[in-house]
Amino acid sequence: MSEQPSNHPIKKILAFLLSFGPGIFAIGYTIGTGSVTSMIVAGNSFGMDLLWVLFFSCLFSGVLIYVSGHYYLVSGETILFSVRKHLPMGKFLAIAMIATVGIGQWNSLIGILGITSNVIYEILELNFPGISTHQYGVVLALAVVIIGTFYTLLLKGNYSLFEKVLALFVSMMGLSFVFTLLFVFPLPTEIILGLVPKIPEVEGAGILIAAFVGTTMAAATFLSRPLFIQGKGWSLADAKTQRNDSIVAALLIFTISGAIMAVASGSLYGTGTEITHVLDMSGALEPSVGKFAVTIFFAGTLSAGLSSIFPCLMIVPLMLADFTSGKLDVSSRRFRLVTGLASVLALSVPLVGFNPIKGQIFTQVFNVFGLPLVVISILILWNRKVPGLPKNRVLTNVVLVAALVFSLVISWNGLVDIFN
Repeated sequence: MSEQPSNHPIKKILAFLLSFGPGIFAIGYTIGTGSVTSMIVAGNSFGMDLLWVLFFSCLFSGVLIYVSGHYYLVSGETILFSVRKHLPMGKFLAIAMIATVGIGQWNSLIGILGITSNVIYEILELNFPGISTHQYGVVLALAVVIIGTFYTLLLKGNYSLFEKVLALFVSMMGLSFVFTLLFVFPLPTEIILGLVPKIPEVEGAGILIAAFVGTTMAAATFLSRPLFIQGKGWSLADAKTQRNDSIVAALLIFTISGAIMAVASGSLYGTGTEITHVLDMSGALEPSVGKFAVTIFFAGTLSAGLSSIFPCLMIVPLMLADFTSGKLDVSSRRFRLVTGLASVLALSVPLVGFNPIKGQIFTQVFNVFGLPLVVISILILWNRKVPGLPKNRVLTNVVLVAALVFSLVISWNGLVDIFN
């Protein structure tokens, strides 16, 4: 008997990823080129010493994803809509969150497009050296094609299409980075010691940790979670599925991000290699892992960037719709106009020729400043007397308070390093 199409391995992987659809968007918001850049710079500069930051960020993210999703299933209200409706000065708080998260995500989009277009350029230059005299024009043209393609898909697509596109890119990204890890796996003792909290006493450690948190504990993930659950069509009957989705998303974020850090640690740490341009990130790996693995790593980096463009383009109009109506909106005139504006802004790094690596790390830091505001709002909403919410919320409250303290400390360290 012939094999059924559903038994094909690739289709099985896609079916698995689509089964926890909203988690795909969590991964898309979390692991982009900013995360790849931050993990590589951390592994190159500090080995596995900052693994503890990644662990706690993913732990807190998993709980926040679960809480925001479960709150929606029980109350039927999205986060910003609920903040505006129920919290003191809720309208002001919601607008502040839209502004801080929106600026952070658009900054991330700018860096993502800059790095993605530069990575493709570097690949082309390896095969066609003659284009080096036209670097600016080629990079800008690539950026226009990339952002134009995604904007067109946004205009014509719907939630189901976005989910499938992200599932494809996330699959490619995860498999690429984990495969590369097989070539340079760190020592088990390094991994264990990396889970012990400590901040390296060197210049720039604070801002790098802030970038870590900015890209791993993405406030946009928690705000958009109820909207994507709405798009998926889940109800209170899917509460267990929603919980499992949160756990799997957090585990995948930790696994993929940890793999990137480990690759950089195993191949670059202690070599004195300075990461200043896009090609440095993958080219420096070649002596340790070979050309084939470097190519796979390039593919993972590209997939990470492409998987983040959709969510970053969508976040501001989604938040505006959340604020006004609490409904998922991907087809209105406002959605098209705001995503169009974001697409134009995204071209700023390629347009001015700014170093995309420095730009990406700096823009990730912006993401962390709206995080405490989002966490404390979710904490307050979670403790409202809403029928259906768990009676015993001690454990989740402990984790949420710890996440709030963690985000405040990291924000302070990032500010100190920026002003110093």
